[in-house]
Amino acid sequence: MNYKYTFLAKKIIDKMSVIAKERDDGFVETQHLLLALLSLEEGVAYNACQEHGITYDAVVSHIEYTSKQDHKVGLAEASVGGEYSPMVEKVLSKAAQIAQKSGYPEIGSEHLLLAIMSVPNCTAFQVIDEITNSNWRNLTKSVFQTMSLAPTVVRDIVKNIMIDKPVRKQENNGFIERYTLDLTKKARDNQLDAVIGRETETERILQILCRRTKNNPCLLGEPGVGKTAVVEGLAWRIVSQDVPNALKNKRILTLDLSGLVAGSKYRGEFEERIKKIIAEVKQAGDIILFLDEIHTMVGAGSAEGTLDASNILKPALSRGEIQIIGATTYSEYKKYFEKDAALERRFQPVDIAEPTVDEAIEILRGIKGYYESYHNTVITDEAVVQAVKLSSRYINDRHLPDKAIDVLDEAASRISMSDQRPKQLNELDKELRKLDKEREDLIIAGEFEEAKLKKKEIAKIRRKAKKLEAEWLKKKVDSHGVGVDEVCEVVSMWTKIPLSKLGVSETAKLLELDNTLKSHVVAQDEAVTALAKAIRRGRTGIKDPKRPVGSFLFLGPTGVGKTELTKALADALFGSRDSMIRVDMSEYMESHSVSKLIGSPPGYVGFEERGQLTERVRKHPYSIILFDEIEKAHPDIFNVLLQILDDGHITDSTGRKVDFKNTVIIMTSNAGAASIVAPKHLGFANVADSKADYEKMKSDVLDEIKKIFKPEFLNRIDDIIVFHSLEKSDMYKIIDILIADLNKILAESLKISVVFDDAAKGFIIDESYDSKYGARPLKRALQNKIEDELADLVLSGKITEGKKVHITLKDKKLVFKVKKN
Repeated sequence: MNYKYTFLAKKIIDKMSVIAKERDDGFVETQHLLLALLSLEEGVAYNACQEHGITYDAVVSHIEYTSKQDHKVGLAEASVGGEYSPMVEKVLSKAAQIAQKSGYPEIGSEHLLLAIMSVPNCTAFQVIDEITNSNWRNLTKSVFQTMSLAPTVVRDIVKNIMIDKPVRKQENNGFIERYTLDLTKKARDNQLDAVIGRETETERILQILCRRTKNNPCLLGEPGVGKTAVVEGLAWRIVSQDVPNALKNKRILTLDLSGLVAGSKYRGEFEERIKKIIAEVKQAGDIILFLDEIHTMVGAGSAEGTLDASNILKPALSRGEIQIIGATTYSEYKKYFEKDAALERRFQPVDIAEPTVDEAIEILRGIKGYYESYHNTVITDEAVVQAVKLSSRYINDRHLPDKAIDVLDEAASRISMSDQRPKQLNELDKELRKLDKEREDLIIAGEFEEAKLKKKEIAKIRRKAKKLEAEWLKKKVDSHGVGVDEVCEVVSMWTKIPLSKLGVSETAKLLELDNTLKSHVVAQDEAVTALAKAIRRGRTGIKDPKRPVGSFLFLGPTGVGKTELTKALADALFGSRDSMIRVDMSEYMESHSVSKLIGSPPGYVGFEERGQLTERVRKHPYSIILFDEIEKAHPDIFNVLLQILDDGHITDSTGRKVDFKNTVIIMTSNAGAASIVAPKHLGFANVADSKADYEKMKSDVLDEIKKIFKPEFLNRIDDIIVFHSLEKSDMYKIIDILIADLNKILAESLKISVVFDDAAKGFIIDESYDSKYGARPLKRALQNKIEDELADLVLSGKITEGKKVHITLKDKKLVFKVKKN
């Protein structure tokens, strides 16, 4: 074999012999050639392979599964031909022919790869065929495009050299091999996760499978409860012979229905495939077919004048010639199976219920080892328990154990990602290589002073990189694996719920919630106290788990702080005053507007859009919901609210259950405002009189609202809170809050601040106070008298960045003095 090779190709030829010796194979085969080509990580062939997912590791893993028979053939060929097997010699010969036809004087890596693609019986080609899912032609095309050959030359090479046509191994293995996956073989090879529990359901399935007729179980359950896992558990039991004698030699094969349909272009082709599957199952006699999402077989492959999969299978099922285990959800079973009575009666439904919290904990304890091994970390038992409990409580639109497993998997993934070398460290290494190259160039050019400066810069970056690496390594050592905090972080990220462990800071925040709210809302201590108590109950878990955290009806005249208290609570809990769901009930004055809350019924326009309230709560289950001016809503709206307040959930128009148990529901109303602002209730002589008058006023207001709201609605509200009418003395506290808010805005936008003296504050209050309208006139007065004047001063250039504006009163007029901050 006196072929001429390029420098790279010569390295590949030498390397394949080394790989054969390292692997102790005793001879050189085509797979060693492919591994050598990929190991050097350069050249046209390597780049083409990388583009199509053919990596060194992928090839090694596929070679491990090469059959022993193929290996024996290789040995026999090697003994005849010496060091290289006949297949390798054939590949090298074809590489020389391809190089010659292409006009190359030497064989390159691209010619070696094309030569491998020309010998479909060799192991290297079969590995490529499997990795690319038989799309090896795209790889060949990519290599030819890189070589930039004339189309006539490419055709000549393909026709005269690459004439061998690959025969897919599956063609000789029958339809069963081609369109199914053997679960019992996967269990035997320890490739399935262990199944914990589900003994009752498994026994029921075994009973059905051992029947003489209609021995086809259909597993019914919500998504994520473990229907497929039960079948995998059955495969484990068959492998361990823990089944009745009638099932001991059975195999469970998962049927790929989509694969059967794919590519069936011509009429009758799909039916032929199904019939051949049935014939092969009957002939084997030891096969149980498993159809996950079995509802998809209803209508699968049907066209005009043809039968679908379900109708083809019916006769074989009724005669007991084949056995099928199906799995689907309740909704899909009702939608497809129940409509076809002839198909339904051939299956025996088996309910797979969602496991309890305790059962789910045991399931996760049983499988956590697989995730510890995969993520190379440790998962504590506390993390397992917390993953189940938190997902059960806060992730309401999914089911156990699936949602708890996902939480644990993602928490472990976060830990394993933190072990990766920091991106900043990689960037510093790249910068160091660049500076080293520049320093070498400077030395070669004789610019030694510049090179000296570069050396100092390199030393500085190296010190920084060393410090970063030390911090990263310390963090890796300190990592304790997946604990409660990591699980809480994942659930918090999914649900936007602040689930950080109740440490000292969080506890202090909850205990100080009263004072935090009182700093924003003036003279409404009863409302603040009742609200804070409800939040503490919900945050610590001491509440009815089925009802909302709290439901309140805020009554009072306009401008007394009803909406402001809700915003302050949102700020205290979520860090933003806008973190709440606000529903303006003046938009729901018609009876049909209830569909805006929960969605339009089927058949109506907007059915697919879902409800405005239900969809927002589903996405943000931990929310404050404000129903503003509730008395303006149509009476039919209250019928919807009754269920939310009592049961903590509601079903939207699409049949999806939406949970309100983690929400705080606040309704505001101006009903009874006349009794609150009546002169006899304004001003109090002492504390005792104050309390007595407040109770009298509250009684009068409640009497009035009983005429507006139905008893069953009022009876479901946790607390009805009557807000005081604001007195003039309260305005001094409110103006300080408004000025603080104004300064915050000015500091962010203009970097200036304003200071008021007491006379200026008193003047603004005297000009704006009206007991009927609360604090809103004061807010307008600040806007008209202060903000408008500040805007004019900024535009005129009198106020610039960093200045402080002192506002005083002179001759009953506000005076603005600009000073340095």
